[in-house]
Amino acid sequence: MSNLRLGVNIDHVATVRNARGGDHPDPVRAALAALEAGADGITLHLREDRRHIRDDDLKRLAVAIDAPINLEMAVTDEMLAIALSVRPHAVCLVPERRQEVTTEGGLDADAMIGRLAPFCAKLAAAGIRVSLFIDPEERQIEAAKAVGAPVVELHTGAYGHATGDAVATELRRLQRAAKAAAANNVECHAGHGLTFENVSAVAAIPDLAELNIGHFLVGEAIFTGLGPAIRRMKELMAIARRR
Repeated sequence: MSNLRLGVNIDHVATVRNARGGDHPDPVRAALAALEAGADGITLHLREDRRHIRDDDLKRLAVAIDAPINLEMAVTDEMLAIALSVRPHAVCLVPERRQEVTTEGGLDADAMIGRLAPFCAKLAAAGIRVSLFIDPEERQIEAAKAVGAPVVELHTGAYGHATGDAVATELRRLQRAAKAAAANNVECHAGHGLTFENVSAVAAIPDLAELNIGHFLVGEAIFTGLGPAIRRMKELMAIARRR
């Protein structure tokens, strides 16, 4: 079984900075610390309302690191122009609603094929790898393939928030979706709501290539530091993979 990559999302370092204004804590510094601790890439979501990451953060990050940058963004002309200007390693297209606290579900790619196909084509033509953040449903994976997205990221929020018998139910949904992605020759990632306590079962899914985790690691860093939090997450992922 191949190694499972960890992308660290630095959005909420920027959230803390923006709560008071100024430049501290710097999300680019956090990205450098994350890579030093073993992160395989850096994820950040440039929202339309700039509630955490800002345009300048993305530009500085592109200069500061050589590791893969995964830019999460909405399917808008403004974001497309930014992505084509910065040219990150990857773009993950996500749904975005102004009133939500965080991303509440996956992109309905099946209902957006006409919009997504040319959008993905423009990104791909610029050498940017395209991913769609979707709920773990086979029709969404088939839609991703139809629009030319080589990667999907499964929204693990329902699993992360599940209790009781629902945990096993949501895990099975993720397992089936990851298997469907493999059958369609689509690389499969996962993320949202993953913690030390629930990551192992997801990390053990053999068809997953990458996890993207941010909020929990930034929160845990308050108590242990960012480096130790990332190293512990990587350790749990590796143990689950070996089992």
